[in-house]
Amino acid sequence: MRLVFMGTPEFAVPTLRALVAQGHQVCGVYTQPDRPAGRGKKLKPSAVKVAAEQLELPVFQPERIKIPEAIEQLRELVPEVIIVVAYGQILSSDILKLPPKGCINVHASLLPKYRGAAPIHWVIMNGETETGVTTMLMDKGLDTGDMLLKAVYPISEEATTGEIEPSLAHLGAELLLKTLDHLERGILVPEPQVGETSYASLLKREHEEIDWTRSAREIHNQIRALNPHPGSFTTFHQENLKIWRSGLNSASDPSLVDSEERVGVPGEVVRVIKEGIVLQTGLGQILVQEVQPAGKKSMPARDFFLGRRAQVGEILGQ
Repeated sequence: MRLVFMGTPEFAVPTLRALVAQGHQVCGVYTQPDRPAGRGKKLKPSAVKVAAEQLELPVFQPERIKIPEAIEQLRELVPEVIIVVAYGQILSSDILKLPPKGCINVHASLLPKYRGAAPIHWVIMNGETETGVTTMLMDKGLDTGDMLLKAVYPISEEATTGEIEPSLAHLGAELLLKTLDHLERGILVPEPQVGETSYASLLKREHEEIDWTRSAREIHNQIRALNPHPGSFTTFHQENLKIWRSGLNSASDPSLVDSEERVGVPGEVVRVIKEGIVLQTGLGQILVQEVQPAGKKSMPARDFFLGRRAQVGEILGQ
């Protein structure tokens, strides 16, 4: 099938590679323009651009996909289908109507729940036990088009965004190949989105700071949802402290979470054990395992705490 592919981050790369390996004709790859990155602010290409060049595919990087020149260029490629995976730009009605077999999106949630830009982060933040991938026919709404196929993925209690994102990327690639196969065979049945909906908004700074008055489980979900980016943080001795890993139990102290017994005030260090430091929350206690002081590398929380000669009873977040 003759395709145009649109995507930008690493999440989209497995789908692009799968399309080429399956023998589809990818006549053009659209991705975001190179952006300044790092301390030197040198222009850095997107992960999709790097992969497309390795695959010797033509790359297009319009600043705005909606302008007439970009639409005309896209029309000249004559795609049967446009595939979109985390492209980062909204397609206009003219583009959505351009390919005769439609524009198909690979979305990292089980629609209609978690529409929007950050579905993986929010599904973990909210403590869901499963997520997945949905392919859908795109329309003018934000992730509101008819669903095509779905694949379910279980989420463990300790899984981080960084750990499940690659798995979902490969699952999405497999699901898209199956979707295109069904499309070619004429057995694909679009299904309108009905039932409970939710929106996974872009993350803001306010989502990163830990509120120790929340429950241990809520804080644990926040920490793993924001790992590896952008990271959750608190303060210690009036300096920002990133917290990368936490747990709800440990070999040394197997029952931390959900205990209604209040040992200290929220944010207070109540014990130091082999696996890290134990803090009181608004409900239950949480084991903090890995932290990163400002300007330093990440380290075990116990090493950080003992290295600062900190004491049990000190309070984070003040």
